[in-house]
Amino acid sequence: MRNYSIPAIGILLMASSTAPLTSMPQDSGGVGTIDRLDPAFDQLLPKDAKIEKVAGGFTFTEGPLWRPDGTLWFSDVVGNMIRSVTPAGKVTVLIPNSGGVSTARPGSYIGSNGLAADKDGAVLACQHQNRAIARISKDLKMTPYIEKFEGQRLNSPNDLVYRSDGALFFTDPPFGLSRGDTDPAKELKFNAVFAYINGKLTPIVKDLDRPNGIGFSPDQKTMYVSNAGQKRYWMKYDVAKDGTVSNAKMLFDVSTEKNTGLPDGLKVDSKGNLWGTGPGGVWVFSPEGKHLGTIKPPEGPANCAWGDDGKTLYMTAVTGVYRIKTAVAGEKPLYK
Repeated sequence: MRNYSIPAIGILLMASSTAPLTSMPQDSGGVGTIDRLDPAFDQLLPKDAKIEKVAGGFTFTEGPLWRPDGTLWFSDVVGNMIRSVTPAGKVTVLIPNSGGVSTARPGSYIGSNGLAADKDGAVLACQHQNRAIARISKDLKMTPYIEKFEGQRLNSPNDLVYRSDGALFFTDPPFGLSRGDTDPAKELKFNAVFAYINGKLTPIVKDLDRPNGIGFSPDQKTMYVSNAGQKRYWMKYDVAKDGTVSNAKMLFDVSTEKNTGLPDGLKVDSKGNLWGTGPGGVWVFSPEGKHLGTIKPPEGPANCAWGDDGKTLYMTAVTGVYRIKTAVAGEKPLYK
């Protein structure tokens, strides 16, 4: 586990020595394990579901995004590129220097991170090196989209999501800065969740030390945010049309969890359940915060996204990309 005084994006490297309560080895052809903690989990993940490895050999995968051409885009935060992979496992490099041109030491978190579909077939990418959100056009050209708040550079945008009305929300921890909060290049005094509405950028949450994954409930009234800091947990907020939040509640706390890893990227399914990467795997919660089960590929995942027919969960997990068939569809994003 990395020391929190330097960047820690949520690499999940070690398994707990304590055996899980209901760990289920996969049938032939599958990898990893599945913990089924509540009968309701069987309605979300078929009993015969298998974790499959799609591709591997990467450095640190993040930001999975299903594209209309039937491929999955994903970021390599350390390798500083965006790749695509087909369901059959064919990998293509789409964008080198996806986080910006860098001379940082090897192993630095300089690349792109979270990806989100934008209008007109474009894609938005959180950039660590450039400390900005960039827009990728259909011809794969990157242009700056959001770079500063009140004249000050952002820290290093991490993940982002569109609300159904076109408002953009994103997290901005300091993971892309080599010394984190103490880095002399850091200009903002806080690490925030931002709302970008009608051209105005507003920090709506400023009391999380490491805001990370972000998503909305199907009715768009609840925002979920993972915190990957000294304390590890998922939060939920009521969100007004203007982006202001209220009624902040901790959904689930894993600060004492023995598995290493941090609450990281998350997605919400069409029934309102939260699928959040965390210690050891993808943790699945009911909207009320009940832990229903955990999907554990061989490597700890840092993010996830639905693809294929909308009922396949893809997981980016350190050096590999994995998937599993689900019984529930993912919540559909605003743009394709």
